[in-house]
Amino acid sequence: MKIAVPAETEKTEPRVAATPETVKKFIGLGAEVSVQAGAGAASRYPDADYKEAGATIAKTADATVKDADVVLAVRRPAAAGLKKMKAGAAVVAIMDPYGNEAALKEMAEAKVLGFAMELMPRITRAQVMDVLSSQANLAGYRAVIDAAAEYDRAFPMMMTAAGTVPAARVFIMGAGVAGLQAIATARRLGAVVTATDVRPAAKEQVESLGAKFVAVEDEEFKQAETAGGYAKEMSKEYQAKQAELVAAHIAKQDIVITTALIPGRPAPKLVSKTMVESMKPGSILVDLAVERGGNVEGAVPGKVAEVGAVKIIGHTNVPGRLAASASALYARNLFAFVETMVDKEKKELAINWDDELVTATLLTRDGAVVHPSFSGKGD
Repeated sequence: MKIAVPAETEKTEPRVAATPETVKKFIGLGAEVSVQAGAGAASRYPDADYKEAGATIAKTADATVKDADVVLAVRRPAAAGLKKMKAGAAVVAIMDPYGNEAALKEMAEAKVLGFAMELMPRITRAQVMDVLSSQANLAGYRAVIDAAAEYDRAFPMMMTAAGTVPAARVFIMGAGVAGLQAIATARRLGAVVTATDVRPAAKEQVESLGAKFVAVEDEEFKQAETAGGYAKEMSKEYQAKQAELVAAHIAKQDIVITTALIPGRPAPKLVSKTMVESMKPGSILVDLAVERGGNVEGAVPGKVAEVGAVKIIGHTNVPGRLAASASALYARNLFAFVETMVDKEKKELAINWDDELVTATLLTRDGAVVHPSFSGKGD
């Protein structure tokens, strides 16, 4: 069984899909591991460390994936890369399938087994494989650090002989994994933190971290969560009431961090241009949904935009801004998943097609797109 780890082809992607730690674990399962030269360099994992862990270092991507049974990647490989892989190879990555039907078709035509890690079901045994959570956790932390770097005042309240410096007021919009980590980080830095979310369960989580919860808590709010734990799209009436409450709150904040994403849909617009303009000079907004269209009007992907005296931070691939930590967690997510598909005695790939982890994540098989959400055969 050969496992391949090619270097990421996108220049904006510093993460890597395996670390020396997980390479050692794969070898322990009886695998031969091939890592492309320089694949881990941007995540601070030199080739020498992979070699020491037992991997073979291949000079090119083609040599890396040749005859591989499993190919591990951070992002979905491009068509040219897929063509170099053998038919039936399991390609495991963050596939970004929504709205990318042409890319899924290319993957099917390459006759590989495409597994999308972000479609992992939210069940107990899959928690260790949840890439969305592992990466969002770091994104929430980094959002606060980026805000603090741009903010030209102190975060904690400081009492000095020359007078008191007031604590920064930080408002987190969306209390999922990223939002909760942002709350915890802002609190550690000494800020006064408030947060909002449309899911009722979030209130208790927000308050347990020492932040104040802000929301219109009516009957619709009490029913606003899917069985999978995601936020539901709210009615126009609720959105209007919530927007009015939030608008008044934002005007008093120093820093606003938005984290709202609905799988498969454009990011909901939460902060209007009028709200941005209502903020005090020197205020900061961080839009963690900028790659999906953004929560903040005026956010620009990859830029720190300025609206008057207010800055809107729109960094893309925020987990990649902590590449070493993000890669370490992501690589463990991948190992935990791939391990379930390995026959420990025969030391070979043995996929159980009826396993719910497989049926939830498998996009392509035998030259076709098979996932019901993308094959055109779903609900």
